[in-house]
Amino acid sequence: MHVDIEYCVPCGLRDHAIDLQTALLDEYGRDLDGVRLTPDHGGVFRVAADGETVWDKDEEGSIDVDAIVSRIGE
Repeated sequence: MHVDIEYCVPCGLRDHAIDLQTALLDEYGRDLDGVRLTPDHGGVFRVAADGETVWDKDEEGSIDVDAIVSRIGE
């Protein structure tokens, strides 16, 4: 499984993206084919697994690393 984390640089969301990347690697390690961080702008924080969006800050309203990790596992 490939996970893509798109995050807003000017908003200071890089640390959240790195925390999520680390949590995913800690939890799923060998089961992942990769975790890609993609810097962006406009307040975005979107997570996709194999091309399917599993978390979007615009819809969820916040960034919850534990919830995102759990959702990836589903």
